[in-house]
Amino acid sequence: MLKLDFHPAGRHFLQIPGPSPVPDRILRAMSYPTIDHRGPEFGELGLKVLDGIKKIFKTQHPVVIYPASGTGAWEAVLSNTLSPGDHVLMYETGHFATLWKKMAESLGLTPGFLGLPGIEGWRRGVQPHMVEERLRADTQQSIKAVCVVHNETSTGVTSDIAAVRRAIDAAGHPALLLVDTISGLACADYRHDEWGVDVTVRLAERLDAAAGHQLQRDLAEGPRCRHKHAKLPRSFWDWSEIVEMNKTGYWPYTPNTNLL
Repeated sequence: MLKLDFHPAGRHFLQIPGPSPVPDRILRAMSYPTIDHRGPEFGELGLKVLDGIKKIFKTQHPVVIYPASGTGAWEAVLSNTLSPGDHVLMYETGHFATLWKKMAESLGLTPGFLGLPGIEGWRRGVQPHMVEERLRADTQQSIKAVCVVHNETSTGVTSDIAAVRRAIDAAGHPALLLVDTISGLACADYRHDEWGVDVTVRLAERLDAAAGHQLQRDLAEGPRCRHKHAKLPRSFWDWSEIVEMNKTGYWPYTPNTNLL
């Protein structure tokens, strides 16, 4: 028989990197009756959520919300911006940076891993000068993107994303800056537009909401984003249709209504 009473009496307090504890008021909101995801009430809800979430990202551009985990977020950003065989520069700061690299490999990309040797690399954040040196050496500009983790969940190490952008610019390199701030945004200072990030990945389960939403800032129409030319296979993750439907507060598929 399945045993469900593992926790002792009293209020349970979850103390792990994520998912984080969900406040009672959020749990109560999730218990409301599910509404029609094609009805007018939902359209108003969608517009309110999509507009409000921009303040958290500190952006004026669209934010895409997927019903997915951080793993889905990683795949969405890579598949919407890159093509098979593309070279990407990824910086090792811990376990999750390593997992993102493994995903890039499984998608047919060619990741180069940069970082300090040994355990020291997991105790310090991204070293911008190392990124700049590597990009300067890329005279053919074959590197299409720089992927870094803002706050490495496994170690708690936070990187200076603005400095990484300055390093890319100092090298005069056109690589995109793709940032995982899954355990950083709304906890540590993060400014998408001001810091010149091309795509930011965030997970709602670290925003006092239940696991299942992935938040991603989209530059599908921006001058630097190569979304329209990216050739990696994508359907569910494709920005084009979801960004268009979000303009009216709706999604091209059934969203997680109660979490919204």
